[in-house]
Amino acid sequence: MWWTSPLEDENGNLIMVTGRGDIDKFRSNPKFKIRVTVTIPYKAISSGMPTDEEADQLQAIADSFDTVLKADPVAVLTGIYTGAGERQMVFYTLSTNIFNKKLNLALEPFPLLPLTITAENDPDWEEYDEMRSLSEIN
Repeated sequence: MWWTSPLEDENGNLIMVTGRGDIDKFRSNPKFKIRVTVTIPYKAISSGMPTDEEADQLQAIADSFDTVLKADPVAVLTGIYTGAGERQMVFYTLSTNIFNKKLNLALEPFPLLPLTITAENDPDWEEYDEMRSLSEIN
């Protein structure tokens, strides 16, 4: 189950937040404590949203992650932030080493992308809770 909610960032840019609701089996597993954010810049139209072509590629990337992680659920995609010329995909994972292998597998069909990847310990899923509260999803 996914939901989408529009937000504004601190600069007044429209950000579309898409969050995942069916995460209980992952969140209740204490091994899923590392949050990894993959940021992909894109060509934006005046609203900061991707062009149709860029949106199609971003969806294909999300679908590829979905396929890879369904086959081996070592991470879960919990949120997607799209706007202001970039897409951030937020995952919770067991291991950055294993996640890196799945990232490479998911992105293999695509041309080289200028990604920014960050990882932090987030055993209480604070980012996920903040995303839900900002989006007024309970």
